Amino acid sequence: MSKLLSPAKTEVLFMGNEAIARGALEAGLSVAAGYPGTPSSEVIENLATVTKERKLYVEWSTNEKVALEVAAAASFAGLRSVCVMKQNGVNVASDFLLHLAASGTRGGIVLVTCEDPGALSSVNEGESRYFARMLEIPLLEPADFQEAKDLTKWAFELSEKIRNIVILRSVTRMSHASGNVICGKLPDKSGIARFIYDGLITDPLRGPVISTPVVIKHTLQQEKVKKAVELFEDSPFNKYFGPRHPELLIITSSVCFLYSQEAISMLGLQKRVGILKFGCTWPLPTKLLKKYLRLTDKIMIVEEVLPFLEENIKVAVVGMLKEIGIKTFYGKMDGTLPSVGELNADLVVHALGKIMKVKYKSLPGSYTREIKKIAPLIPERELTFCPGCPHRASFWSINNALQLDGRGGFVCGDIGCYAMAALSPAIGFNTVRTLHSMGSGTGLASGFVKLNAFGLEKPVLAVCGDSTFYHAVIPALINAQHNRADITFIVLDNAGTAMTGFQPHPGLAVSAMGESVPAVDIPKICSAIGAKVAISDPFDLEGTSRTLTSLIAESGSLKVLILRQICALSPEKKGKKKFLMQVNEELCLGENCGCNRLCTRIFRCPALTWDQIKKKAAVDEVICAGCGVCYSICPQKAIMRTEAAE
Repeated sequence: MSKLLSPAKTEVLFMGNEAIARGALEAGLSVAAGYPGTPSSEVIENLATVTKERKLYVEWSTNEKVALEVAAAASFAGLRSVCVMKQNGVNVASDFLLHLAASGTRGGIVLVTCEDPGALSSVNEGESRYFARMLEIPLLEPADFQEAKDLTKWAFELSEKIRNIVILRSVTRMSHASGNVICGKLPDKSGIARFIYDGLITDPLRGPVISTPVVIKHTLQQEKVKKAVELFEDSPFNKYFGPRHPELLIITSSVCFLYSQEAISMLGLQKRVGILKFGCTWPLPTKLLKKYLRLTDKIMIVEEVLPFLEENIKVAVVGMLKEIGIKTFYGKMDGTLPSVGELNADLVVHALGKIMKVKYKSLPGSYTREIKKIAPLIPERELTFCPGCPHRASFWSINNALQLDGRGGFVCGDIGCYAMAALSPAIGFNTVRTLHSMGSGTGLASGFVKLNAFGLEKPVLAVCGDSTFYHAVIPALINAQHNRADITFIVLDNAGTAMTGFQPHPGLAVSAMGESVPAVDIPKICSAIGAKVAISDPFDLEGTSRTLTSLIAESGSLKVLILRQICALSPEKKGKKKFLMQVNEELCLGENCGCNRLCTRIFRCPALTWDQIKKKAAVDEVICAGCGVCYSICPQKAIMRTEAAE
C-alpha cells in the first residue's frame, strides 16, 4: 500500500509535495491535472499512484493553462480538483486564471504553485504571489510539513466557502525536503459530477459559468475577498510565537518561518523577539495584524523572494497609524535582507543580530583554517550533459554544421536540459544564443529571420524538446510557416519530459495513470502545416551533419529536423549499453595529436577522462553509457567500440 494512503493518526515521513498530495486526498479530491516542472512534479506523480484506490482522475496536460481548464471543469461540476505547476507555469495559466477568478467556481479548486527561490532548477526565480493580489484570489503558504498537508485540506474548504479558486504556494525547500506528518482521515465517499447550467446568468451555482456581466461579477469577486479576510482573522494557520512584549516582531511566512525560528535560537533571543507567522498571506487579516503590530515599534519582515508581504503590510499600516503609532520596518526594501536568491538561517541571523546588536559566535578560526586547507583538494565538478546524453551529440552536429555553413548562423534556445547549450564549450559548445520561456526559441527565430530586410542575413535555427513542442511550440511553428519564415527548426526528441523525471507527454502512448492512450506524432504535425520534415539519430554524427547542413543551405521555407534518441537516464535505457568503449593507447597521441585532445578538452563527455600519468585519454567504464558517439569524433580512431552483449 502506498504511504499516501496511511490510516488516520499514523505518523509518516512525507516529502513536502507528498504532504500536499495527502492533504488533497483528505479533502476528498476527485481530479488532478498539471504540467511537470521542478519542484512541483511529485504532487501529480504521487496522486497518479493511487487513482484506482481513491477513484481519481489524474493527467499530465499539454501545458499549465490546459491543466487549469481541466481542473476547472471538475469544479464546475461540483467536484474537488487540484492543478499543479511551478512558478513559470502560473504565467502560462494566467490567461484562463483571470477569467476563472471572475466567473467563480463551485467544487473546491486549489492551484498549487511550487516555486524556486534561488533558481535551483530554473532559469528564473519569478514568483506568483503577485497574481493573488492582481487577480483578487486568496493566497496560502504552508510553513512546515504538517501544515503543508493541513493547509492544503483547508484550502479546499476555503474555496467552497467563497466559491473561488485558492492559490497554495510552496517553495523548493518545502516541496523537496521531508518531515513527519500525522495523517488525518481519508473520506469514504467519492464525488458525483453534476454540471448545472439552467439558472439565471447571475446565479453562481445554477447558471452558466461565465465572467460576465463584468461589473456584477467583479463586485461579487471583491465580496469573496472580504469573506476570505474574515476567515483569515481566526485562521489557526496564522499564529504568534514569543514573549508578550517583544522588542522586535518578525512577520514571516512559508519556510522563512523556520529560518526565523532558527535564527532566534542561534542568537538566544527567545525572550526578546516574537514571530507572527502568516499561513494566509493575501488578503491580509488586518485586525490580527493590528493586534500584534501594537506590541512593539520595530518590525522585521522575512520572506522570499520579493517584498510582497512587506508591501502589503506597509499599505495596511498607513490606515492604522493613529491606533498603532509610528513603526520602524526592516526587510528587503531597506536592504536588511536581499531581494534575490534563497534566504537561509545565516542570512536571517546576520540581519537580526545587526538590528538587535547581538553578535553570533561562529565557528572557531582553527576550523576555518582547516577548511581552507582541504578546499583545494576537492575536485571541481562542472555543469555538463550526462554520459550518453543525446543533446551533447545534437549540439556537436549543430555547432559543426553552422561552422561549415560559414555565414555566422545562430541558435535560439528553449527550456530543458538542452538549455545548458547556452553555457561554456564544456557543455554545449556555446551553441544557443537566446534562452527564455518554453516555446520562445521558435517565436524568436521566426522574428529574427524577418530582419533580413534590415541587414541581418544569417541562418537562424531554433531548438526545443519533445514535451516543449506540445506545450508551447505549435503556435509559433504555425506562425513561422504561415509567414514564410526561413528557419531550421530542430526537435530534440528524447522520448519524455526528461528534465523533470520522464513524465509522459502527448507523444507517448501512455498516460499519467499508466493507461494506453493514442500518441500524437510530431513529424505528422509538422508535415500537416506544410513544413519539410527530416528525421535523424543524433548519435549518427555523419548522417545528422549531412542532413542538417543540407537543410540550413535551403532557403525560402520552414525546415524541420527531428533528432530522435531516448534519454540515457530513462527507465527503459538506464544501465543498458549498446557499445563497450575503450581507448587504444598505442593510437592515442594525447597532447601531440593535431586535435589537441579534442575528446577530453572539447567534446568532454564525463566518461572520457585524461590520464595525467600516461598522458592518454581513457574511458571510465563505470559511468560510460555506451552510446558510441566518441568513436566518431576521434581523428586517430583511438577510441574503440564493440557491440555489447545482450
